Amino acid sequence: MAKMLIFGMGYAAGHLAARLAARGWEVAGTTQDGRNGSLAFGDETAVIAALRSATHILSSVPPAAGVDPVQDRYGQALGVAPATWVGYLSSTGVYGDTGGAWVDESAPIKGRRPDRNAADAAWSALRGDVRVFRLPGIYGPGRSILDRIDEGRAHRIDLPGQVFSRVHVDDIAGGVMASFRGPAGIYNLADDEPCHQNRLVEWGCAMLDAPLPPLLPLDEAGLSPAARAFYAENRRVANGKAKRLLGWSPRYPTFREGLASLV
Repeated sequence: MAKMLIFGMGYAAGHLAARLAARGWEVAGTTQDGRNGSLAFGDETAVIAALRSATHILSSVPPAAGVDPVQDRYGQALGVAPATWVGYLSSTGVYGDTGGAWVDESAPIKGRRPDRNAADAAWSALRGDVRVFRLPGIYGPGRSILDRIDEGRAHRIDLPGQVFSRVHVDDIAGGVMASFRGPAGIYNLADDEPCHQNRLVEWGCAMLDAPLPPLLPLDEAGLSPAARAFYAENRRVANGKAKRLLGWSPRYPTFREGLASLV
């Protein structure tokens, strides 16, 4: 039986776990507290036992305080685990700002967060069967511009020329699963149509028959530090490598299909 061990049962990893379980996989995952049938991340006896029996291992845990928690605690065990497939959910933030230009997996790592850059590189070098998935902005059920519009949290920012890539959570799961049959390496999983965030807000407002939020300068929008950092980088993420080598293509190639699936 195929057995997946997932470090960090967050939004994207939980979606993947549900799809695998529906296909008969045995799935175990870690959380900080070990609730709801998960493994407690700090229970080394249980986690090491799961590592030794897993056929597939995935980490979705981001670095914290300058350290990748999974590699810091379990790196040695991961290096010798008998699994035939290891994956890591990284971020396209490792590319840094490209001024709106297209970027693919051959681009150098020069993102603003050294810990994220280091974690991406460390997973790539961990062992020969690692797949690193670099992800842009993730959206899906309960986590999309439609929810922010409905809750009055959507913004339109006056930054002409600013573009972002994004990916539906179901397409992340599809890309990871496609890689079970494909070669190891680094893969961007993104949709086919990068665009300005304002376009999503305008499209979503039209779908929901909601009024448009005002167009504001960045400094007047009252954004949180995390939301403001979102606008500090400008790039288009190419997904051709995953299409060529994994046979993957996004079920939701643009935000239009993705948002329509959430209504």
